[in-house]
Amino acid sequence: MINDNLKPRIILFNKPFQVLCQFSEHEGKETLAAHIAIPDIYPAGRLDFDSEGLLILTDNGQLQSLITHPDHKLDKTYWAQLEGDISEQAIDALRSGVNLNDGTTLPATVSKISAPVVWERHPPIRQRANKPTSWIELTIREGKNRQVRRMTAAVGHPTLRLIRKSIGAWTLSELAPGEWTDAPLTGELAAKLASAPKKAKHKKTHVANTKYHKSNKERNAGKPQRHKQKKNPKTK
Repeated sequence: MINDNLKPRIILFNKPFQVLCQFSEHEGKETLAAHIAIPDIYPAGRLDFDSEGLLILTDNGQLQSLITHPDHKLDKTYWAQLEGDISEQAIDALRSGVNLNDGTTLPATVSKISAPVVWERHPPIRQRANKPTSWIELTIREGKNRQVRRMTAAVGHPTLRLIRKSIGAWTLSELAPGEWTDAPLTGELAAKLASAPKKAKHKKTHVANTKYHKSNKERNAGKPQRHKQKKNPKTK
């Protein structure tokens, strides 16, 4: 049973490509259960199946609501590899707001960057012959469905690879794909959680069905620990 009066646990997870943001099985696709074995913890927001990078999970329903609610406007920063060499005109359009079928996006912070030093994706992107690619760093405060991909497509540069780098003050740091670590709650969100007037229920759409076997010593260690769950061999 979840007790929101306890100090919340926050997990930062580097979600690999083609992993669903849920613990329950779905159509044979890989889920969070293959990487995180902690009971009563749930994603605070989502990250698309074909996107990679930072996903936050917590055991506190009020904190989950604070992280995901658009009124709190946490910055979400992405690295996007695009088809074609994006122009300054297209970047300006992304900054100003793009007309999508569900409304115009809010102004975003966008800059063209050199290819970041990141892990190889498996499988790699499908790159068209003789077609260059380019990278941007983009920060938004909204959460429209597949927003970044639709924004870049609207300015003529489909997204080939999308990595979420940070949410608010939380970042990927040195987490490899499939790794996770505990993180502290500080700053404005900590103050908001302390003053929250009522409890928020977890969105219990998906429930982990595995047990957490790490020791209390490791859980409470002062230095953040990175974890990568060992996968059980498949049985025939």
